[in-house]
Amino acid sequence: MWVYPASLINPAPRRRATSAEMEIRARFLIDYAEAHGPVTVRQLFYQATVAGLPGIEKTEDGYNKVQAQVLTLRREGRMPYHYIADATRYMRKPQTFDGWEDALRDTARFYRKSLWAESTVDVEIWLEKSALAGVIYPVTSEFDVPLMPTGGFTSETFAHGAVESMRGTGKTLVIYALYDFDRSGQDASASLQEKVERFGAEYGVPVDFYHLGLTYDQVTKMRLPTRPAKRNTKADQRWPYEFAAELDAIPPDDLRDLVRWAIERHLPADELERLKEIEAAERDTLMKFIGRAA
Repeated sequence: MWVYPASLINPAPRRRATSAEMEIRARFLIDYAEAHGPVTVRQLFYQATVAGLPGIEKTEDGYNKVQAQVLTLRREGRMPYHYIADATRYMRKPQTFDGWEDALRDTARFYRKSLWAESTVDVEIWLEKSALAGVIYPVTSEFDVPLMPTGGFTSETFAHGAVESMRGTGKTLVIYALYDFDRSGQDASASLQEKVERFGAEYGVPVDFYHLGLTYDQVTKMRLPTRPAKRNTKADQRWPYEFAAELDAIPPDDLRDLVRWAIERHLPADELERLKEIEAAERDTLMKFIGRAA
């Protein structure tokens, strides 16, 4: 595995990349984002370090270089904006329509059948990194599974709402948590588990909690890029490993496959296909009804 080297006390002056080196970087970034998108900039950075791109060190300075070049490539029109995922910013606005006919057509067009209505469980994916939500959403959306980005530690309110909404349903809440392999990420995952299990016991909602990632075994077996563990605080000093790793280090396709595997434990692919066929038939019936009503 790769471990970030310690910073030099007197680092040598940085050499500016040549035009040829910049183009090598550009081609890699564009091709990787096209083949594996949507991706985050940090995921591109990790893959650039794995590929050994010229001038891209395993440091925050290396990340800044990738970030700046990705921005330039997008502004120049060489990399489509939708290749890069960013779920950290969003707009709130109520949905409105020109009239009832327009509302009915919109409902029919985007009709989705509840895939878990007859299931004894409700599955949720909880995610530390809000920026990665756009990477995982194609899978959770396909399976009609809630994606819960926490942006770090989960608030009491957010955890309470997730459990309280299942009160009286008779279903088990199944949570798969994705957090960084570092002291902060693992503490945040443990905090989430404590909250949802406490609220579950209070409201009579069974909770099955799984730490989907990152784990030590995943980091080592997948040979993920790592960084030195922080030792700034007493809490950091309790981290038992010399290295840490971020969720962003997982290649985007592998991350989506991991989420898909977790969900398919409860809703197999053949069941998904059966429910999708029913959904399509119901959507067609709805469209025909609207045509007659209009």
